[in-house]
Amino acid sequence: MNIQIFGTKKCNDTKKAERFFKERGVKVQFIDMKEKGMSKGEFTSVASANGGIENMLDPECRDKDTLALIKYLSEEDKLQKILENPQVIKTPVVRNGKRSTIGYKPEVWKTWE
Repeated sequence: MNIQIFGTKKCNDTKKAERFFKERGVKVQFIDMKEKGMSKGEFTSVASANGGIENMLDPECRDKDTLALIKYLSEEDKLQKILENPQVIKTPVVRNGKRSTIGYKPEVWKTWE
């Protein structure tokens, strides 16, 4: 398994995801979205595996203004705005090769083992 966890250090679900894999002896690569974010390719790959861009957005994020703006942009502009503002992406984003999840999903991760 090659696990990547995209999230933030302050996100409780991201911490729980890291703990889930560490308890099972699985090495993870943590990518802090505040420092690095996701590439366009990574984001589109995860979005397509999880039902599209809309499912990647976090309705509970603090930046309600940017989230509202994104809803009214064209698809290409929407993608660019999300990549510029990773705080609107629901975390953690967990990738294992071509498979991925958004949010805390231990029931799915167990099937990866």
